[in-house]
Amino acid sequence: MLPLLVCVLAAGLYHTAMKDLKLGLQLGYWQAQPPPDLAGIAAEAESLGYDSIWTAEAWGSDAFTPLAWIAAHTSKVRLGTAVVQLSARTPTAAAMATLTVDHLSKGRVMLGLGVSGPQVVEGWYGQPFGKPLARTREYVDVIRQVLRRDAPVRNDGPHYPLPYTGENAWGLGKPLRSITHPLRPEVPIFLGAEGPKNVALAAEICDGWLPLYYSPYRPEVYADSLKHAKPGFEIATTIAINVTDDVAAGLVPIKAMLGFYIGGMGAKRRNFHKELLGRMGFEAEAEKIQELFLEGKREEAIAAVPEQFADEISLVGPPERIRDRLEAWRETPVTSLLIGSHDKEQLRTAAELVLGA
Repeated sequence: MLPLLVCVLAAGLYHTAMKDLKLGLQLGYWQAQPPPDLAGIAAEAESLGYDSIWTAEAWGSDAFTPLAWIAAHTSKVRLGTAVVQLSARTPTAAAMATLTVDHLSKGRVMLGLGVSGPQVVEGWYGQPFGKPLARTREYVDVIRQVLRRDAPVRNDGPHYPLPYTGENAWGLGKPLRSITHPLRPEVPIFLGAEGPKNVALAAEICDGWLPLYYSPYRPEVYADSLKHAKPGFEIATTIAINVTDDVAAGLVPIKAMLGFYIGGMGAKRRNFHKELLGRMGFEAEAEKIQELFLEGKREEAIAAVPEQFADEISLVGPPERIRDRLEAWRETPVTSLLIGSHDKEQLRTAAELVLGA
């Protein structure tokens, strides 16, 4: 069985252990072609009691358009982006898309944002990657101004100045307020972040955090960054579920994913995924994985991924092992598992394991 990629939402204060687990569906971004029966998959998840459905973008399909399509074929499930990339659109454009889909879905949208990485930002969007923290702070502030609509939008920061008065400006710009009245003045905003400062920023200015990897056995890795999280702060972390009698074999797809991200999703001198594995206590292994991957030895790079780490961030094994290991997640802020699958049977299996459906 293919692994079920899972994103986890945790409601409440960071230090508060929540016992109930919810489920959501992570549809991600499209590969070479759109996935078949997107609406049917979403409707099945909603009928099974899934709490949320999420879409993503990389350098192909965008996140907002599929989310609007899903909104038209569902009625109550929450809808999120995990994530839309800051450099793909200005903050006012992101706010416009958010308020539009929020109206169409009758108030079910959650906006997940991320800076991506320098290879994508500078190579695909043609934008500078520098100052990601400052850019994010400005971006979120502008979006909140648009949604609150209590005054014309202004921003004096250097990254998204409004009105624009820089090079080639005509000097005719004026602060504007959205023509359309947002359905809600406060849409939940999540931040995809890996580094300690980025995670701390999410806790400071956002309603939720979208980590890439989270281990319930290493809460100290993020504890300091999250100590100022406000009440109601949600955490959405990615894990994987694979129901199998052979744990080692079941971890192979997870190790393959980790090998690709740690070895190749970033430049040699700056790979955020590699750096995160180092902070998780596997610095030497992270160096080895990247070295092998960049030498073209992908199978060896995958084999070098620590099985312990792959196991910690996933739920792999027979149903009884998965249910037992779910208890570790129940003692963290994690409360909802977002399954990355287009297979209805896999969605049903996850619902049985986590919800007892």
